[in-house]
Amino acid sequence: MTFIQPSITALLVLAAVTTASASAQAPTAKKGKGNDPIVQDRPLSAWIADLGALAPYTRVSAAYAVGSAGPAGKAAVPALIENLSNENGAVRYSSTLALGEIGPDAAAAVPALQKALDDRNDDVSQMAKKSIKLITGESVE
Repeated sequence: MTFIQPSITALLVLAAVTTASASAQAPTAKKGKGNDPIVQDRPLSAWIADLGALAPYTRVSAAYAVGSAGPAGKAAVPALIENLSNENGAVRYSSTLALGEIGPDAAAAVPALQKALDDRNDDVSQMAKKSIKLITGESVE
């Protein structure tokens, strides 16, 4: 069991790096049908659906994609808030990061992010601190 956990973590980190580098090269979001922005060649609504997937890898990839949309990803805020209580640290981290990338339009997430300041995963708590600043403009001590 101890060998499996690091392997899963390594895969999630690889997915995050791959998704982040792909999103850095792609435009953040463009208009799709109706009001559904296209993010990395998929409608935002598809990424939002993936935020509720069973597989942590899928949730992590979706969070990074939504974050790459910036403010255009604001429709994903409720799903990202829900992921802040997920048992998987990579899911919590990527969702916290995405909320910060959405910025002030993610103001509804501030109470959940304040709870995440006490997360057992130091990376999550540090990203919560950064995301609150990006959303509110105020530093957290």
